[in-house]
Amino acid sequence: MLTNEQVSFFKQDGYLAIKEFWDSRETAAMQAEVSRFQREGLLRNVTTEGDGKTHSEYQQNLQLCPMSNKSGLFRALPYDRRVTQAVSQLIGDPVILHLDQVFLKPAHHGAGTSWHQDNAYFGLENPAAGTAMWIAVHDANIANGTLEVIPDFFEKLLDHSRDPNSDHHIRCYPPEELAVPVELPAGGVIFFSYGTPHCTRANLTERDRAGAAFHFYNGKYNPSSGFLLEKRVYLTGENKEDGQRAYGEIVADTWRDEVEKALSTAAVI
Repeated sequence: MLTNEQVSFFKQDGYLAIKEFWDSRETAAMQAEVSRFQREGLLRNVTTEGDGKTHSEYQQNLQLCPMSNKSGLFRALPYDRRVTQAVSQLIGDPVILHLDQVFLKPAHHGAGTSWHQDNAYFGLENPAAGTAMWIAVHDANIANGTLEVIPDFFEKLLDHSRDPNSDHHIRCYPPEELAVPVELPAGGVIFFSYGTPHCTRANLTERDRAGAAFHFYNGKYNPSSGFLLEKRVYLTGENKEDGQRAYGEIVADTWRDEVEKALSTAAVI
């Protein structure tokens, strides 16, 4: 799936962007599913008025975490062979699915997510043994607040404090002058280490922008935090699972079917 050069870049800089990962039908299915989340009121605004408690009536950073219990499509996505192969190359086996979530920044008043390192939440012994996969559900660019990363800065855990602009997030203060905005077309992805500082900016454009994030870690390393680890789904290795234990049904090899189902449902509406 990935070239040796891509793997080396990830291990050196702590991130890797791939502009063409999901095809147009898969991307359309993800867009349709996020639209369904909006229609059904499944997304929750986590942005506050600067006190960490009072939800903003204007700025919105809409989150659903996890997605797996609300969406067959996003439940099936991490089982896709392209995902498991890529993540296996980046962090090694066995690959464990850690977390899935989506953030939607509405047009005109979408709020960003402050700088942070995922390992401040997860506490993985080796931050390089964990990676997020951030999917641009819609075109992501500087104008609509795409993901930004600090390259080659993933080995040191920065001090984090409570983010006053969110009802539950924490934040850190990395050297922002080193930040790299990662612009991606819809369907593109960026992998980044658990130790890589990253953020998103505000979306003040005419269109909504969403990013879906999946987190994975190498099962040879134990997180010190129990953060959303009740399932610990093994995607590769000798304990590889098909989804029956975690979800009560077989999920492996259902991605294509779920794509068609999401598109068919969207076409009816």
